[in-house]
Amino acid sequence: MAEPLFRRLALIGVGLIGRSVARVARARGNIAAEIVATARSEATRERVRELGLADRVVATAEEAVAGADCIMLCAPVGAYAALAQAIAPHLSPDAILTDVGSTKQSVIRDVGPLVPGGVHFVPAHPLAGTEHSGPDAGFAELFEGRWCLLTPPPGTDEAAVEKTAELWRRCGSMVTTMEPAHHDRVLAIVSHLPHLIAFTICGTADDLESQSREEVLQFAASGFRDFTRIAASDPVMWRDVFLNNREALLEMLARFMEDAQAMARAVRWGDGAYIEHRIERGRVIRRGLIERKQA
Repeated sequence: MAEPLFRRLALIGVGLIGRSVARVARARGNIAAEIVATARSEATRERVRELGLADRVVATAEEAVAGADCIMLCAPVGAYAALAQAIAPHLSPDAILTDVGSTKQSVIRDVGPLVPGGVHFVPAHPLAGTEHSGPDAGFAELFEGRWCLLTPPPGTDEAAVEKTAELWRRCGSMVTTMEPAHHDRVLAIVSHLPHLIAFTICGTADDLESQSREEVLQFAASGFRDFTRIAASDPVMWRDVFLNNREALLEMLARFMEDAQAMARAVRWGDGAYIEHRIERGRVIRRGLIERKQA
């Protein structure tokens, strides 16, 4: 087995992604010799201790990063600025500071200016997850066969980027780099907009009069059930994602609304050919996902 990449990995936040990183690091033994974790609430920290996810569980982020050569921010992206300010004086020279946030321009904006000289900042985004959250939600296989996107700012040390990439490869991910603004536009359509639509559809169903709402829940078909699975996701995390990628999300939402209006016109005027064409395009997208083993 390869030697551990890092002496000490500090996980700041232990939800689905943080716990899954801890699980795979424990299982494989080649990511970190020691895992230190912290979480905002004592209840979460106690659960992390009970689950044996870390060698040490500490009360504050400042304690967690002391002496760590890799620090991973796993909190909602809206908390990053305050976390970066708190930990900056305690980061070790030559340490790698990375994250798992779903928006990258905001992360670079909020964290980048606070990173001390000599510390390597390598933002990352593992494209893996479920609708569950919290320390009980993670599992070691979460990243297997999934992509992790790295968005290092210009001038980032290449060895630190490669070391971060190797961390994710050892978690089971495929890794590539992407320009931060491009990342945010891509994720707006493949992740952020679908979540916004799911939350909205479930809200519409919940607003129905009581008898209709009960029938929605009783007779829900697979399409609606799929939306409810997505809509069960963590509200704080997704609030922060929407607000921190608002420009790209609103652009994709506007495009979607135009397409939805076009479909509505086709339904209204009985344009079966248009409807069938749009459905077939969806089938093509699905086949593409299956071929790429991302379905």
